[in-house]
Amino acid sequence: MDRRAMITKIRELAFASGDLGLYLDTHPKDINALRLHREYSKELMELKDEYQKMYGPLTMHYPSKDEWRWIDEPLPWQRGNY
Repeated sequence: MDRRAMITKIRELAFASGDLGLYLDTHPKDINALRLHREYSKELMELKDEYQKMYGPLTMHYPSKDEWRWIDEPLPWQRGNY
């Protein structure tokens, strides 16, 4: 998956996970929605981690062990990824 496809998938998963979270606020016993929320949230975390290892941080909150990489990369809006 290339950079643009990864960003698109991250956005889709973030939307779906957030939307399901709102739904679960009013339907907390919907087991299928809870399962989907967990699935999408896990996939989102994994994809964000993969993206950031390959292309650099998405936000300043991505931890880097050895350096402050946020400033070295183009900001998301400078890449046209917003």
